[in-house]
Amino acid sequence: MPGARVPAPPAGSRGRGEPALVLGALGVVYGDIGTSPLYAVETVFAVDGGAVGSATDDVLGIASLVFWALTVTVTVKYVVVVLRADNDGEGGVLALAALVSRSLGGGRRRAGAAVLLGVLGASLFYGDSVITPAISVLSAVEGLEVVSPDLSAAVLPLAGGVLTALFAAQRWGTSRVGRVFGPVMLLWFAALGAAGLAQVWARPEVLRGLSPSYAVLLAVDRPVLTLAVMGAVVLAITGAEALYADMGHFGRRPIRLAWFGLVFPALTLNYLGQAALVTGDPRAREDPFFLLFPSWAQLPMVVLATAATVIASQAVLAGAFSVSRQAVQMGFLPRLRIRHTSAREAGQVYVPAVNRALFVVVLAVVLGFGSAARLATAYGVAVTATFLITTVLLLVVARVRWRWSRRRLVLLGGVLGAVELTYSAATLPKVLDGGWLTLLVAATVFTVMTTWHRGHEALAARRAEREGPLAAALAEVRAAGVPRVPGTGVYPHLAEATAPMALRATVDRLGVLHERVVVVSARTADVPHLPGGAGITVEPLGRPGDGFVHVAAEFGFRDPPDLAAVLRRALPQTPGGADAVTWFVTRPVLRPTRRSGMSAGRTRLFVALTRAAVGHAEYLDLPASRTVGMGAVIDL
Repeated sequence: MPGARVPAPPAGSRGRGEPALVLGALGVVYGDIGTSPLYAVETVFAVDGGAVGSATDDVLGIASLVFWALTVTVTVKYVVVVLRADNDGEGGVLALAALVSRSLGGGRRRAGAAVLLGVLGASLFYGDSVITPAISVLSAVEGLEVVSPDLSAAVLPLAGGVLTALFAAQRWGTSRVGRVFGPVMLLWFAALGAAGLAQVWARPEVLRGLSPSYAVLLAVDRPVLTLAVMGAVVLAITGAEALYADMGHFGRRPIRLAWFGLVFPALTLNYLGQAALVTGDPRAREDPFFLLFPSWAQLPMVVLATAATVIASQAVLAGAFSVSRQAVQMGFLPRLRIRHTSAREAGQVYVPAVNRALFVVVLAVVLGFGSAARLATAYGVAVTATFLITTVLLLVVARVRWRWSRRRLVLLGGVLGAVELTYSAATLPKVLDGGWLTLLVAATVFTVMTTWHRGHEALAARRAEREGPLAAALAEVRAAGVPRVPGTGVYPHLAEATAPMALRATVDRLGVLHERVVVVSARTADVPHLPGGAGITVEPLGRPGDGFVHVAAEFGFRDPPDLAAVLRRALPQTPGGADAVTWFVTRPVLRPTRRSGMSAGRTRLFVALTRAAVGHAEYLDLPASRTVGMGAVIDL
């Protein structure tokens, strides 16, 4: 019989005005791209041992390449086009992949390929999450060497201390310090723009670098060098993916207002200012950012730059936590301990296991590479690959969902494809110079994600064989006359058609059942949020008076699976309320076999991931004093 659908409560609003959202976007969305001037131009002039000269045409060519990279990739692609591709208000490569999968409808193979691309993009994001904090903090602290060469010995210890404090502070979340992020970044972008404007005012001829003709002339005159330079220019646009990933926190309009109103002009002025400085003083190529400022302002700028890079790193870490939660909800990572750090903002989460892993790798990267210049040679490989994945998924959305003509698709795809393939070709040599590190991190995460997904499907199949149909299990209970005891027993269960193994174990081992038995099935939808658990359905099982009820619930892939809240809404008349029920969960013990459909190594990896995963009860936030775990050995 059809189940009764429980109406959803009215959705709340953020309660935050647009100016506050614009200010917040400065700190979170633009932290990474906003700190790129610290090292991008310096890296360009270090390409091939300083092959790029300080002649006017060379410098204007560099300025033109950087400006048009910001214009084409960030402004046109992300700010104008990609921000339109929201998955019910959420962004990010996983959300985009889920949107593509839903848009393709019945094309299961194509939809699966889209999701796999999203998983690859998320894996590459973790590789980026390793490099970004390391290079950002190092490049800021290295400003001490400009203030005084005698301070160079303090750079690594200070950078390590800043990073240690940054990762240690994650447990308190961004909600406590988030209010200062925006004002600090407002000051940062104001300083970037003012310093650049002073140099542009002194040498206005540098404004010619806004013309694409200088980039074309450099490419025609010195094509091999220009390709190598593009591998450094890409550093100016790292962090562009955050524009899309953080859309769910701030919305499309505040992100666009912040970009066009402040960030884009400030970055353009600063890059032009660095170019102007180098044309006037070729020695400034060694550190054109800090040398933009007078000597009295350099130490305060080191402090401000350190604060800005901490904010940029915080934003990347917050993104890694958010991606991890999405991956868990979509079935690509094992259950992880996830803490919500804000009572008002659902997107602010802290994942201790991810934080610990990133801290160890980031600290090792800082100590291993030792300088921002060496890290820059490894930076950009994962970023450019993520750009390409986003473009492919975007074109699918534009064709299937927006009904774009082939002419528009070819134009957009041709421009973006040519630019981003050039970025990829330019960063390819970096693989041998340290870029292998980000690829290794991405490959490791991708292997874990795909192994968990395939293993979880195999485990579900083995469990279904053991569990049998739910209707048959209820008939067996009725026929056996199993005694019933007062109270309500709740059995969380992944499937809707089969009997929970914990239910069968309760009958077999305890010989009794509660007078009311509730089977709760939760499913993750391919949308980010379902406000208030909108997908709750209640359906009686068996004969009237048997006391069996099935509750089905849907969650968005960014919603916490709060089954207690589902039960309170679905069965408000439960004696003693939802807080008086007893929860029964299955604790499977896996034995590897050759039936898993995976190699022996991946099967062992899946078993290890299962053992390391947070328990079902803890992940669902079930009360420990009223949760019973029923063990079951399963041959995988």
